[in-house]
Parts: sequence; structure tokens; C-alpha cells
Amino acid sequence: MAVGAAFDNEKYITEQTSEILERINKFGDKLYLEFGGKLLWDYHASRVLPGYDPNIKMKLLQKLKDKADILLCIYAGDIERKKMRADFGITYDSDALKLIDDLMGWEINVLGVVITRFNNQPAAKLFKNKLERRNIKVYTHQYTKGYPTNVDLIVSDEGYGANEYIETEKPLVIVTGPGPGSGKLATCLSQVYHDYRRGIKSGYAKFETFPIWNLPINHPVNIAYEAATADIKDFNLIDPFHLEAYNKKAVNYNRDVEVFPILKRILKKISGGEPFYQSPTDMGVNLAGFAITNDALIREAAKQEVIRRYFRYRCEYVMGLMDRETVQRVELFIKDFNLGPEYRSVVEPARRAALEAQERNKGNEGVYCGAAIELKDGTIVTGSNSPHLHAASSLILHAIKHITEIPDKIKLLPPNIIESVKNLKTEVLNEKTISLDLIETLITLSISATTNHTVQLAMEKLIDLQGCEVHMTHIPTPGDEAGLRRLGVNLTSDPNFSTKDLFVA
Repeated sequence: MAVGAAFDNEKYITEQTSEILERINKFGDKLYLEFGGKLLWDYHASRVLPGYDPNIKMKLLQKLKDKADILLCIYAGDIERKKMRADFGITYDSDALKLIDDLMGWEINVLGVVITRFNNQPAAKLFKNKLERRNIKVYTHQYTKGYPTNVDLIVSDEGYGANEYIETEKPLVIVTGPGPGSGKLATCLSQVYHDYRRGIKSGYAKFETFPIWNLPINHPVNIAYEAATADIKDFNLIDPFHLEAYNKKAVNYNRDVEVFPILKRILKKISGGEPFYQSPTDMGVNLAGFAITNDALIREAAKQEVIRRYFRYRCEYVMGLMDRETVQRVELFIKDFNLGPEYRSVVEPARRAALEAQERNKGNEGVYCGAAIELKDGTIVTGSNSPHLHAASSLILHAIKHITEIPDKIKLLPPNIIESVKNLKTEVLNEKTISLDLIETLITLSISATTNHTVQLAMEKLIDLQGCEVHMTHIPTPGDEAGLRRLGVNLTSDPNFSTKDLFVA
């Protein structure tokens, strides 16, 4: 699906910076800004808002870095149960380490890491030790006593006062963390409490890209947000507090609306006066909706994202990672749009490629996998597995040959190199299969490129695959998934296993 840009990054960053600075001035001394969503590599946003820079928030931070301190929150329970971030295939604690490295790479320093709801969990203690021995400040916050109903206890020395105060110097404090439920809100409110005890007037605001409050509640972009959070059962609704206060409709989501009455009472108790906001929408500073330049494009892109989520949840269900209710919920979204999974243009070609491979190999036992990629010019290229290559490997080789206009009869991987890798896998590493996964194929390809100019030209086209749509008829092996992720394609697959083995290396 070749699309153009539908989002103005320059307008967004200019107006967003202005909005945040204005909110700082509203409170006087300090603003704690909760950063929801992904700070870096926000691929969900870039998929549903074509043209959106996935690192736009980091560029925003660079503009504000002279005025901002950064705190990174992570929930101790997520560390303990090794919760995964699907985009990178790494755990939340590893994602926190990666985020610190990324921020430093952008010349932005992290003031400290806050481990929230800390109760001496062994894995959380190890994580704390690891950070402190690398000279990174770590703060631990307990579960807030009395939360959510006993406001007098919450706003006391036994509640927020029991948390360690974090000294900050700059007027803006960015509070971020991997995933929902990381404790960002509690950290912000705890800091506001301590500030007021010290005579510092500080405030709280929230920066969350989705749902986009000034788009209709049933707009595909907002439905795509519901699909993305179906596993935690988030849902959008019209902000009732905003409607009552201003007689204007604004879209928010259930957790913010549910917590708002409590938050309003807490802030009023802390400040000793009037509450800061009349509605959860008031708390937000997000202007993404004003930077959209083509509504038709984002509608189509968001529908495609809902279908991607459907495929992902179906695969996670058969792997035992997801419940059936989540799959059914996203299936309903697709039906609401009068679409089927096959509306995704690469699904049927991948399935045909698998059937053709099976037909070519009649009489031979084995599972035949198909794969398809839609290139940026709209061309769809397919691949399938063979005794020597996984379907993902075949697909990528066919794709770069097509882009480079290399004839089919020219092989990018010489037989002698494949034979050498085969001997390594079977005779040295004692592996049962000689078929190369995508990571192995890319390494082998790079070796071949040192002596073959044609292969070198083809390899240079790998970067052109970034952002392309890919579908596979079977769940990719770890080596295929890692390779496709690094190439930056948008991958979906049918919920089929490529082998009868329970363990796949």
C-alpha cells in the first residue's frame, strides 16, 4: 500500500513546544509532564499517521532539554515477570536500559530511574544494583497507602510522603517509562506533594498521543488505539467531565476518565485550594490532531493497523500469550469497518505462494510457508521455503533482486557458500536443519558481497525495504523475526507453526 505523507512534523513540533512552555508558565515554579506512549521509535504512530516521525518526541525534548530534567519509571512487577515490548522483542527492564542509552545518544541525560511499587522483588533488586553500579541514580517508591479512595491518607506522610523525594533543578520534569502502568502518574503526584511541602508551586500535565481528542470517537485512528491496547482492555469514550464543563465533545480513554475524580481530589488536597483541571482532556497537552494534513490517508492507514493487530493477537493467542477475548474484540473492529483480514494486500499473495510451494513439492513431507512483501512502488513480491532457505530469506532475496533488476537466473548466494554454511550447521553445530533463516541469510549475503559486485548492489537495496508491508503464512522463527524487525518492515503472519517441534531455536 503505497501512501504519501499525511502529517506535518514541523507544525507539530513548533506548536507542541509552545503548548508545553505555556503550561509551565501556568504553574509558575515547576511542571511534571507525564509522557505516555513511546518516547523513541513510535512505530504505531508512524503507521497510523503516515509521515509522522517516530522520533518526533525526542526532537521535541532536544528543543526543551535546557529546561527539562528526565525521570524514567518502571514498575517492579514488570521487571519480575519479564514483561516484553513487542516492537523490539526485549523485556521492559532491557527497554529501560536501551532508552537511557538512546537518550544519551541524543545528548539528553536521565536524572534518575524510579522503580515503582517496589517491594524488594529479587529481579527488581538486581536491576537496581545493575543501574547503581553504572552510576545511575535509582529511587524506589512503594505502593501508595490508601490509594485510590482514602485521599487523606494518600496525601500524607504515610502516603506520598513515604516516597523518596527526587531533587530536580529545571522547571520541566519529563516523567516517562516503558509501557502503561509504569507508575508515571504516582511519581508525578508524589513529587507535587513533596514540592508543596517545600513551598514550591508545581503542577501536573499529561502528554499522550492517542487517542486524539479532537478526532471523532469512531475515527479509525482512535479505533486503532483501542486495537493496540485491546490486551489491557482500554477503550475510548467521550470525556463526560469536558462535556459538562465546556459543552464540547472530546475523546479520552477509560483509565484517564476513571481516575480523574480521584486525581482532582488529590490535587485539590495537595494544593489546599481549587483543583488544577475541570476534565481529563484539560490535563493533556497533545496537539497531534492539528498536524494532520490528509484525513483520507490516515483513515486508510489506521484500518490497516487494526488488521495488523488482529493478526498479531491471533498469533499470540496460539502461543499462549493472549486470551481469546482480546482476539474477538479486535475482530469486531474489523467487522465494524466491513473489512476482512484479506483486505491487507500481502495476505492472499503469501497464501498463494505457500500453496504453489506445496504443489511443486508433492510427495515430499514438510510444512510449506509462503511470504509476500509490498514494495514502495506497489509491486508485490513473494517467496517460499525450500531445503536451503526459510520463506523469509527467499522473500528478501527476491525483493532486492526485483529492486535491483537482477534476472531470476542469477543466484545471490553461490552454492559453495551455502554448502559451507550447511557443513557448519550440521557437522559442527549439530543442528537438524540446514535451511537458512533470515539473519543467517543476511550474514551469508554480506560475505558473498565482498567478492561479487552484483550482490553488493543488491544488498544496498535492503534499506529500501524499511516500512514495507510483509505477511507470512506461518509464525516466523526467532531468526526470521529478528531479521525482519531489523529491516524495519511491518510484519504480520497467520497463526500457524512452521514446525511440529515445541522448541524452536
